[in-house]
Order: sequence, then structure tokens, then C-alpha cells
Amino acid sequence: MKKFSSTIIIFIKLLGESFGFATTSVKADKTRAFLSLLGVTIGIFSIVAVFTTIDSLKGNISRSLAALGSDVVYIQKIPWTLEEGETEIKWWEYRQRPSNTYEEFLNLQQQATTAEAVALSVSFSKEVKYGRNTISSVFISGVTADWPEVSTVKIGAGRYFSQFEAGGAHNVAVLGYSIAEELFSGEDPLGKVIKIDGSNTRIVGILEEEGSSEMLSLNASDQMILLPYQYACTMVDPRQMGPDIVVKKKTPADKDEFLGELTTILRNARRLKPTQKNNFAINEVSILQDINNQIFGTIAAVGWIIGAFSILIGGFGVANIMFVSVKERTPIIGIQKALGAKNYFILTQFLFEAALLAIMGGLVGLLIVFIGAEFVNHNYSFQMTLTLGNILRGVIVSTAIGLVAGIVPAYMAAHLNPVVAINAK
Repeated sequence: MKKFSSTIIIFIKLLGESFGFATTSVKADKTRAFLSLLGVTIGIFSIVAVFTTIDSLKGNISRSLAALGSDVVYIQKIPWTLEEGETEIKWWEYRQRPSNTYEEFLNLQQQATTAEAVALSVSFSKEVKYGRNTISSVFISGVTADWPEVSTVKIGAGRYFSQFEAGGAHNVAVLGYSIAEELFSGEDPLGKVIKIDGSNTRIVGILEEEGSSEMLSLNASDQMILLPYQYACTMVDPRQMGPDIVVKKKTPADKDEFLGELTTILRNARRLKPTQKNNFAINEVSILQDINNQIFGTIAAVGWIIGAFSILIGGFGVANIMFVSVKERTPIIGIQKALGAKNYFILTQFLFEAALLAIMGGLVGLLIVFIGAEFVNHNYSFQMTLTLGNILRGVIVSTAIGLVAGIVPAYMAAHLNPVVAINAK
């Protein structure tokens, strides 16, 4: 215990001396130190800025994908990835596939025992008017009654369609928050009548505000209008628009059993023979998350390569300071060794000094990234977050730069002949 306490005391004294020598080296020639540490600052800034941007992009996209719903699949014409046995996406074949029908939606709703909810959605754009206010090309989704069960939309005011309204072509609508604000300018929209492509439509609900913090939002509910599916079909031909059937899996249900059941029901509905391929795609949201992770994994690897060049420059800067420091303190090193200082003590002292110098430059780089992230957050819709992981990455990388850059000067200092060192000029 006593030996351990002595070691701790020596370590603290060593750290204090190293910090003192490091600050002295910086003060001795401020211009040289500034230019040398600038390399470390740029290197850490490059690494941390790249990874902060990558993490922020990935997080924004992941949250947008999560808005599509968990345990949810989209039955569509075109697959999101290569189908089994395929080596390319055959767009020309996929476009010839039949569109989903209302009857197929009903079949799935009635027969799929592993499904918690089934909804049908057709999307298009139309002009919307209220009084003198007009919005062109508003994104509209015609949806069935179970849409809130398979999506993440939430009602902020009013209500959703009733089963009676959703089952018929009733001219009611639920507005996205931003659409309501733009059309009504603070006036209560509930119960008001708007014109969608010339058709009078009564507003029964307003969606909860989603916000504009996401760079990419695949479920931009603030900018959409929800209509009952049958009412939407009076404005567009669903066979031409290609409706999506969205199915949410029951929590306890097995995924393979769930997908197999949906495939069987759809193949039977379309009277496909056993030898015929599926003429539909069952797209899983989890596939997009996997693709997202793969893409950003590749981008992160490229980020390391880009940052490595800046780090290399920073390492040369620290090595330059340390070589000069060894030369200037050669007599002191000789005196220390003459008084009994071991080689490892001198080596450790200079390594600590190199690491502290690199960390000083790294902290400046982290500060610049933090200021940049705050500037972006306050002036743009894209949200950047300097995470604890990226802060630790910056500190660890800068420490590693210092240790690697300082190992040769430290080794030279540790192995100086004390007599020659004392007499050095």
C-alpha cells in the first residue's frame, strides 16, 4: 500500500513537471509552438468534425426511417433492395407489375393472423385553397382507417376519420401542422372547409407538429394532408398511382412466419402458379436501416483516411517541438541523470510532455467543432451534436499523436550520456 502511494505521488509530480515543461516550451517560442500545434488542432478538428457530421446525418436519417414505423412492411411494386437470386434491379419488369388493389387490402386485413394492422395508402399532389390563401402541389395521402396504427402520425387537435368516414368517400381531411398554419394564419381550422383540387373538404383534425429539425424526413407529416382512401380515389385513379399496402406485425409473431403469411395471401389473391415469381415486393423498414448503417460505415472509413493526413501533419509538428525541447534541455537531462534519474523517468517525462502538447491542440480543435455545431444548430434546420463519443475520440487520437510523435525524441533524451549532456551547449 505504501509502495502504491509512493508511485501515485511520483506520477503526480511527473505529470506536474511535464505540464510545466510543456507550457515552458510553448512560451519559449510562441510562433513555433502555435504553428506546430496548429497541425494537431486541424487534425483533430478534421476527424471530429467529419464524425460529428456523419453521426448527425446518420441520426437524422435513422429518426426519419423510424418514423416509417417499427415492425412495418410496405407491399409495393418495386423492391428497395435486390430480390433473392437477382443481380440487378430490373426496373422495366417492376413497372409492369400490377398495382395493389382495395380487394387485396381487404384480403390481408381479414386473413393475416400475424398482422396487428393493415392500411392502404395512395399518394399524390394537388392544389389546396382556403379563401385567398393557396398552396400548390401539397402532398396528399389517401389512407384507410388503420393508418394511425401502422404509422407514427399523431393527432394534435380535433380527431382522425371515423370508421364510417374512412369506409366511404366522405369529404373530410386531417391537415399537417404547417399546412394548417399557412392556410389559416392562426385561425382555428377545425370545422372549416377548404378546396382540394376544387373539391370542398371539411377539416376534422390537425396532426401534431413534427418540427423541421430533420434534414431528411420520409414522413413529413407537417407538410401533408390525410384524406379517406375512397375520397382520395375520386381525385386520382389508384391503378395509375400504385397504392401501398402497409402492414404492421404483431409483436409476438415470428418475422419469417409473418412475411410468409403475407406472401401466401398475396400469391393466392393474384392467382400465381407455384412456378411463377412474386409480382410484388414486401419491403421491410429494417432493410433501409441496414443500408443506412452500411453507407455511413463506408463514409466513416473514408473520414478516417481524410483525417489521417491532417493528423500526420500534426504529429510532425509535435515531434518538431519535442526535438527542440530535448536539445534545449540537454544539460538539465544530464543533471537529472547524474542525480540518479532512471531512463524510464526521462522517457516518461518527455512522453507526457508530448501528449500534453498534443492534447492542448486537440482541445482547441474540439472547441472549434463545438462552436461550429452550435452555429449550425442556431442558424439551420440540420441538427449537429458533439457527442461524448466524439469528444473521447478527439482526446484519444490527440493523445496517441503526442505519444507516437514524442517517442523518438523521448528515447533520445532517455539515452543521453549524462557527462556529455551536462557539458552540452
